[in-house]
Amino acid sequence: MNSKATLLYREKRSYAGGIIEMIIWQVPEPVPPSEHPYKYRFVFVPDNQRLVGYDNERGKGDHKHIDDLEVRYQFVNEAQLLEDFWRDVQEATK
Repeated sequence: MNSKATLLYREKRSYAGGIIEMIIWQVPEPVPPSEHPYKYRFVFVPDNQRLVGYDNERGKGDHKHIDDLEVRYQFVNEAQLLEDFWRDVQEATK
């Protein structure tokens, strides 16, 4: 991570028999091909296997993982990111 990145939010907790980790940094330049000034990684891992994940990896841009499926994610803002992630986690734990 770029040393000029500013940590905005970090949380790690137990949830539904697994671990939730959410991290958001503000970066001086977008992580290509994303066009917003954030780098993020959200993950829900029950039983040592990622069930839900959201991130904006360099070269891939904004995307999410649901089980083994990877799909593009339309980043709007940090609040919407949190809402969308929790919705997918809740759906995955039904």
